[in-house]
Amino acid sequence: MTDFVHSARVAEQAMRVLFPPTPLLRNDFLSQRFGADIWLKREDLSPVRSYKIRGAFNAMRKVLADKPDQKVFVCASAGNHAQGVAFVCRHFGVNGVIFMPVTTPQQKIDKTRAFGGDNVEIRLIGDYFDDTLANAQSFCARVGAHFLSPFDDDDVIEGQASVAVELLNVMEHAPDIVILPVGGGGLSAGMRSYFAEVSPQTEFWFVEPSGGRSLYAAVQAGEPVTLDHIDTFVDGAAVARIGTKTFAALRDVPADHVLGAPEDRICATILEMLNVEGIVLEPAGALSVDVLPELSAQIAGKTVVCVTSGGNFDFERLPEVKERAQRYTGVKKYFILRLPQRPGALRDFLEILGPDDDIARFEYLKKSARNFGSVLIGIETKAPKNFDRLFAQLDRAGFTYQDITEDEMLAQFLL
Repeated sequence: MTDFVHSARVAEQAMRVLFPPTPLLRNDFLSQRFGADIWLKREDLSPVRSYKIRGAFNAMRKVLADKPDQKVFVCASAGNHAQGVAFVCRHFGVNGVIFMPVTTPQQKIDKTRAFGGDNVEIRLIGDYFDDTLANAQSFCARVGAHFLSPFDDDDVIEGQASVAVELLNVMEHAPDIVILPVGGGGLSAGMRSYFAEVSPQTEFWFVEPSGGRSLYAAVQAGEPVTLDHIDTFVDGAAVARIGTKTFAALRDVPADHVLGAPEDRICATILEMLNVEGIVLEPAGALSVDVLPELSAQIAGKTVVCVTSGGNFDFERLPEVKERAQRYTGVKKYFILRLPQRPGALRDFLEILGPDDDIARFEYLKKSARNFGSVLIGIETKAPKNFDRLFAQLDRAGFTYQDITEDEMLAQFLL
């Protein structure tokens, strides 16, 4: 047994003072859909609704064992690591200063305060995680506190490996495939390192949001690189640079095993898991499930574990998630219609709509035009094919229109 395997098992046992193992549940819906034996490791059901409590606990436990007088810990987090640190600070009776991006969902901020109570102070600094991280590290150096990295720390990586310990403890045989979400790489580095010793035959797939593929970029370059731009929608995994220590454990990952999940598609997955299974997943927590259709050929007939890494979903975001999901699945479109300024023109357009077509938005953009007016229209329907019929009818009727659903620039200003 290697030191890492032993330490991961010790960490898993130590954290039982905080919470029992998270459930590993077979999902009949997904198993039947993909012809596989699919299990969900429900990290969304931990006390802080994510796996981040594990690394935070293990790192703080080991620091306090060496330095019992250490009283202040500092972290930077988009939310889940913050909640884990806050929970563990209160458990150990130490103080925490938690730096969070200004863009962090309010639900995660409120939960962090609730978990930490009087033991934590929250500072909102930076639009992106990497800005927040720099501020936290600078503060930590000034006051002599101990910095708890969200992922790039050996003890944190070791703590996250406890997910692997738990699932192998309860499975009759090791899974054929494990699918993991990737942000900074702590969970992936820990689990892959553990499996490499205990079940080297298990195949791994890694999933990043398309707007933040830091692991893929690093694998391609052979070293960590900083992305020029990231999309922060998947806030729990939107990291511009993979960790140095985490990449050391992931550098030999095949590039074609690092998948990118489009943000709008993730929204569709969130809604499906909520509506069909009653499982609440945040965007990062849905990553491993989101790529199952893409991997349908590889997983057929195999035992698969998807780690649902977090369930800290702010329901104030639900309208945006629904909107993005509808646009991705093709049941909602926006277009600009050139409407003649004459009596009956609007009625002519309305008569073209089918029985399943609903107007979700109708707004004149040029109210002073003499002969024609430009109208922004949003249409919801029950099946994507209905738009083929609608646009064909508009063409036959001689209407001029432009589909702007996929026009990101116009969407920023109009939608």
